[in-house]
Amino acid sequence: MPIKFGTDGWRDIIAEEFTYANVRRVARAHAQALRQGGGTSVVVGHDTRFQGAGFAQVVADTMAEAGLNVWLATEYLPTPALSFAVLHHGAAGGVMVTASHNPPQYSGYKLKGHYGGSATPALVAQVEAALDAPEPYNGPRGTVQPLDIQQAYYEQLDRQLDLEMLRAYRGRVIHDPMGGAGCGWLTGYAAHAGLQLELSELHGRPDPLFHGVNPEPVPPSLGDLMALLAGETGQTLGVVTDGDADRVGAVTAGGGFFNSHQIFAVLTAHLYRVRGLRGRVVKTVSGSRVIELLAGKLGLEVLETPVGFKYITDAFLEGQADEDRAVLIGGEESGGLSSRGHIPERDGLLNSLLMIEAMAASGKSLPELFADIEAEVGFQHHYDRADLHLSDRFDKAALLADAQTFVEVAGRVVEGVNTRDGVKLSLSGGASAMFRASGTEPVVRVYVEAQSEDDLRAILDEATQRVYRHDPEHRPG
Repeated sequence: MPIKFGTDGWRDIIAEEFTYANVRRVARAHAQALRQGGGTSVVVGHDTRFQGAGFAQVVADTMAEAGLNVWLATEYLPTPALSFAVLHHGAAGGVMVTASHNPPQYSGYKLKGHYGGSATPALVAQVEAALDAPEPYNGPRGTVQPLDIQQAYYEQLDRQLDLEMLRAYRGRVIHDPMGGAGCGWLTGYAAHAGLQLELSELHGRPDPLFHGVNPEPVPPSLGDLMALLAGETGQTLGVVTDGDADRVGAVTAGGGFFNSHQIFAVLTAHLYRVRGLRGRVVKTVSGSRVIELLAGKLGLEVLETPVGFKYITDAFLEGQADEDRAVLIGGEESGGLSSRGHIPERDGLLNSLLMIEAMAASGKSLPELFADIEAEVGFQHHYDRADLHLSDRFDKAALLADAQTFVEVAGRVVEGVNTRDGVKLSLSGGASAMFRASGTEPVVRVYVEAQSEDDLRAILDEATQRVYRHDPEHRPG
């Protein structure tokens, strides 16, 4: 099977397509692309997945053979720390061996640019081209040296946070790293910064099987944390990072899930009102209407992008080159967020700490802070997403063409059609339904937002059934 690159690199099933031989092939192509750009060095890391260290060693050895000097992590580390290391060491790029939030049987090869963020589409295209037309390399071998980035990364977090505000927080926090690359990193930072909060870990032992769940910060994977917090009240908070700790989620006192749109809104308001920061707000097309309404209240420009953090990275880089285009915060529906002054990269650890900082500054819980925003913008947010796994006969092109002709969904009239990425329908009553098909597998994601739970369920149910009509092998019930 051919190696297929998605929005952030290549991922595949371990021992089927994700093998040492294929990893060498990709690393050789990546090294060629970096050399062609004048690069001489690269940073390589891995998460807690099966054979992560072994695959990272293969990448490092291959790139050294191809003439690059390599900093190689000797233990698992979070993707944001790897991306920061690229910038810190002035490397031409980075490789993170991870499949992020995907199931345990997957691993992956994430490409990072010299600026410490997701690789640009141009670099990805170069690597893909080199896979099919590799050039021989006959120069001197590069070096491989160990990477030690934790202290420097912690000092970078120091610069992004109000430490006095954090040190005043006395609530209870539970970090669930899901057995992934965030294990020990948040508790380590708390010790580094002298924070007095009561911070503990759930699933803090590194586990290539992620303690029996898919390492994605969404409710189906968070049953243990929700149960643990079900009897809690007040400002107790559960923060969740995914398999490589670049995405974030939250569970609040009482065991309720606090989704990525809500986190995005609360951090936007906190950075603007409490921290006094300014800039554009960048959201993917799947993001909540609440973000747009809040930005409008704050007088901030909103930039909407296709799905994929690489597009948000582009906006951050544009803002670094032109102060008038600076980004205050950028985020995506899947829990990836970054903010002004940091690397142009998702960072689940930083965003966990910023949520705590927002609670410390206000004396309010996250649900209370978000309720204030809902009241301010006049919109009640109810959201859910369905990931539909379909047969190989599913006709995604027909679905997306059909969706553009819908005149109503569950009794809600279609008032606008957005085809920036997939098809997003603006519905009467402030609701929306979005259909987005995977480019590499027969999967369709349906995103729905509405102003009541009843509307949400009705729209999601009908939208799901309309997707299934385009799968000849689907059987109702």
